[in-house]
Amino acid sequence: MEGMEPKLDPRLIVALDFPETAPALDLADRLAGHCRWFKVGLELYLAAGNAILHELRQRDFSVFLDLKLHDIPNTVARAVRSVAEIGAELLTVHASGGPAMLAAAAEAAEAAPQGPQLLAVTVLTSMDRAQLAATGVADPPADQVLRLAEMAAGAGISGFVASAEETASLRRKLPSAILVIPGIRPAGAASGDQKRTATPAAALAAGADYLVVGRPITQAADPAAAAIAILEEMQGVRAC
Repeated sequence: MEGMEPKLDPRLIVALDFPETAPALDLADRLAGHCRWFKVGLELYLAAGNAILHELRQRDFSVFLDLKLHDIPNTVARAVRSVAEIGAELLTVHASGGPAMLAAAAEAAEAAPQGPQLLAVTVLTSMDRAQLAATGVADPPADQVLRLAEMAAGAGISGFVASAEETASLRRKLPSAILVIPGIRPAGAASGDQKRTATPAAALAAGADYLVVGRPITQAADPAAAAIAILEEMQGVRAC
């Protein structure tokens, strides 16, 4: 009906990109009823530690812990076990850590009583072809994303982070994968330091399972209104 706010959509993840606890929890509280999922990244986690996860869980929110783990296999496996104990439901590892690291992470998550769903980060959305070439990878980002995702899938990882530009090809290649897509910008919004972006509707139509939105909500004059506008754009759009 006209004038009614859109229902909570569990496909929207709001990135709590803050340097301290208070503004992060304030925003989460302001978005309660509109958003279920919140992402805690490296900046906030280093400032607040496990306490921020406990606070979010006590409020009955779901937590995506975006640490992009990348270390030797044993260290990453132990980190995954630690995350399982604090209740994060999604956790990122870097696909570029290689198959041994990814397999160790997958085994640790599977063995934990409430292990997190692991997401292999392929190519950061801040990287374009020139940035990727500077790391020694001559192929375009789309090719590298598929290469890393297939390698990670072979190591037992079923979730992936990539840009919306690669979502459709990832969905075709790995039809049962969980695809979490950052770099989401509503129509007319500035892209900032993101190179490969898309609107919410376009990303969902390409096959995304979850959308990660940060600055378009967190830096809005009215974050709740911004979230509602994105939820309205998401309404009626189903993944392929």
